[in-house]
Amino acid sequence: MESQLQAFIDQLAAEIEPIEKALHEYYWEASLTGSDEATQKVAEFETQYRLIFSDGTRFKRLKAFQESNQIVTPQLRRQLQLLILEFTSHQLPPEMIEDLVNRQTAIEQVFNTHRAVVDGAEMTDNEILEVLKREDRNERRRAVWEGSKQVGRKVAMDIIALAHQRNEAARTVGFDDYYQMSLKLSEVDEDELFQIVNRLESLTNEPFRRVKGNLDRELAARFGIAAENLRPWHYADPFFQEAPETGEVKFDAVFADCDLVAVTRDFFKGLGLSINDLIEKSDLIERPQKDQHAFCIHIDRKGDVRVLANTRPSRRWMETLLHEYGHAVYDKYLDAALPFLLRAPSHLITTEAIAMLMGRLARNAVWLDKTFHLSPEQKAAITANAIESFRLRTLIFVRWAMVMIHFEREFYRNPDCDVNTLWWSLVERFQFVTRPEGRNEPDWAAKIHISAAPVYYHNYLLGEMVASQLQHTIDWVVLNGQGVEVTGYINSPLVGDFLRKHVFKPGASVHWGELIKCATGELLNPQYLVDQLHIED
Repeated sequence: MESQLQAFIDQLAAEIEPIEKALHEYYWEASLTGSDEATQKVAEFETQYRLIFSDGTRFKRLKAFQESNQIVTPQLRRQLQLLILEFTSHQLPPEMIEDLVNRQTAIEQVFNTHRAVVDGAEMTDNEILEVLKREDRNERRRAVWEGSKQVGRKVAMDIIALAHQRNEAARTVGFDDYYQMSLKLSEVDEDELFQIVNRLESLTNEPFRRVKGNLDRELAARFGIAAENLRPWHYADPFFQEAPETGEVKFDAVFADCDLVAVTRDFFKGLGLSINDLIEKSDLIERPQKDQHAFCIHIDRKGDVRVLANTRPSRRWMETLLHEYGHAVYDKYLDAALPFLLRAPSHLITTEAIAMLMGRLARNAVWLDKTFHLSPEQKAAITANAIESFRLRTLIFVRWAMVMIHFEREFYRNPDCDVNTLWWSLVERFQFVTRPEGRNEPDWAAKIHISAAPVYYHNYLLGEMVASQLQHTIDWVVLNGQGVEVTGYINSPLVGDFLRKHVFKPGASVHWGELIKCATGELLNPQYLVDQLHIED
């Protein structure tokens, strides 16, 4: 029976491999250029890929293998489990698959090529962020913030229609809605997830209220208004998902005139995780028609790993490069001997954990000092501010993630609800940001993840928890108490060795929960993140 399954998998992998590679190559091209031709090719190859998994005859064979109870070899069992999950979601009519792909691809192309227009001039996302960081005039801030939401108006109705189609597909294969299906088939328990989310909401309510109160008082003084009159455009990020610079410490000054790509390359080299070849294949410069976001893509599961970014000398882009190349080294150092289907991270949660573990260093005082050779004045100021900066950054992100997680669950339960009101109700509940008076616009639709990476944000939130758990193991086991607050992980090959052996190498051969247990000695434990935030349980 195992030999039959192996033959089945070999044939399937041989079909998938060239289609997946072509899909990723055209996706890369479309992201760089916004080309209609490349975008069409993405839709064609995505459809071909999904149609393979819609084959009902193959699905029946897989279930027969599973029901035989004769598949005992661990790698075969894991491949069988993953294939059944993948096939389950695709037991759909071909025309439905094609329609879903075309709808999502069309929306993504809008995001790739859209530029906000403010006072008659186009603005990139980077330019919008610069204004929200530095501009003191309230009306200019408001105009730019509203410009950042213009794409939402372009795509909102298409996203709602796509949500209906996704729900119909989910019901076709036996689920209540797309949200439920997405969690179940990605091996995440919905009840357990929301127990964690609800616990974190309760634990962070008062700490977040305090730190945001301090931030609001600072912003109110800067803009010459009462704190209760602050609105979304007064924060440094259009979604208030990132922490602004506060007080006297200006992190961006550290990165001015620096080659952030070289810094990233040298840091990973010090871990024993070379990224020279990955940088050569990447595209890191801002250009017209290029996707304004950042991502990492593994083209072929054979080491062709690339990063797209729009780098500028700032703390935000330093963190982004560390984050994306965290994904990249995970992909590069997967065990090449693994079968094709297992040559991928254990889960999106675990690759996000590595990305976040690396990205956090952009706010770490020891890492900054060892990397940029800070002046005594800079070192003293940043050291005094670093813990609170991390706490503010993480609390802001955790609360923002709660908005996205709750929003998508409710959105897929009823895509025809008053989505605009739902969005701002959740923003007020979790982020304590007051909605603009009289505004009834689809601001939610300006968040690209809702259309292009749906039901994803729980991976970020759980990834933050795993990052804290891994950091604890690295600091106290791998480095024997000489952890990140002592070494900054600079020239720390032991850290790279640990990650390569215990996180990267297993690939998808083990369930994500088991991977965390093997790497850290226990299952996922949110307490490590809670402890880092210095909040009482």
